[in-house]
Parts: sequence; structure tokens; C-alpha cells
Amino acid sequence: MSGSDPGFAGGAEAALATTVCPVPPEQRPLQEYEQLLASWFFLWPSTTAIALLRPLLISWLLALLPSLLVAGGSYSLRHDPPLLVLNAMLAALLLPLLLLLRQWLGWSYVRRRLQSERVEYEESGWYDGQVWEKPLAWRQRDLLVARHQVAPVLQRLRQAVLLILAMLLLGTGGCQLL
Repeated sequence: MSGSDPGFAGGAEAALATTVCPVPPEQRPLQEYEQLLASWFFLWPSTTAIALLRPLLISWLLALLPSLLVAGGSYSLRHDPPLLVLNAMLAALLLPLLLLLRQWLGWSYVRRRLQSERVEYEESGWYDGQVWEKPLAWRQRDLLVARHQVAPVLQRLRQAVLLILAMLLLGTGGCQLL
């Protein structure tokens, strides 16, 4: 077992350190992943389901009052308080759903970049796109991060979206019953 073999941990680290990468640091997939982790917004789903649900609940509560005011403008809803509240609660679910969609787009973009064999980047602007093929050691490291760090985040986001969609469907059914 040689320390210089890139297949082993020590050799892989040495291969990563000696590889010259033309991609600007802020456009490298691993740095993009770290930027997401440094963002308070994208950090929500990266730890636990509770850490994701808490800000979503707060955003739902913040959207509830304006939803009640808008739903209160309807003459038929104004005279049916349970239906008014249920409609406002359903409408307020749109804000958390949009927040989840934005998070899904950010995390899936980073996963796609981590899983790719090539890195597309721009040296100075949109007009000079370049492509750099990742060395094997970089690909292995990025795949590990994509599978073991980013995939669980996307799973939590998927579960949260499904939960909100189920609540919307049940609430819509409840509105039909009332």
C-alpha cells in the first residue's frame, strides 16, 4: 500500500493538493456547497427535519394574517368564519411552498455540479464559458459529498414539499365539505 497511490486516502489528498484547477474558487462545486451551508436560508434543511420545519412554520404564520385579510374581502367567506379561516390557512401555505422550491433549486443545482464529471465555469463573464474535466480524485470527493451530504438535504426537502402538498389537498377537500 503506497502513500502515493491516489486510490488511498493519503494519496488522494496529495493528488487534490497538486492538481492545478483553472476554475475560479467561487465556481468550484465544493465551494458552492460550502457557500450554501454558510447561507442562513439554505442551512435550514441541512441539519434536521425540525430545523427545516421551524422556519417554514414561522413563514406560514407570517403569511396567515395577510391571507386572513385578503380572504376577509370575500363577501361569502366573511359570513362563514370557519371557511374563511380554512381558506386563509391554505393560502398561507403558498409562502412555505415557494421557500421550499427555492431551496430545492439551489440544492439540486449544487448536487448536479458535484455529480458532474466536468465543471462549466466563466473566467471573467458570461461570454467566455469554459469546461474543465475533474481529475478522478476530485470526482470521487465530490460524489461522496453529493451522496452523503446533499442527498439527505434533498430528501428532507422532498418530504417537506409532500407534507405541504398533502395539507393543501386535505384542506381543499375540507373546504368542499364545508
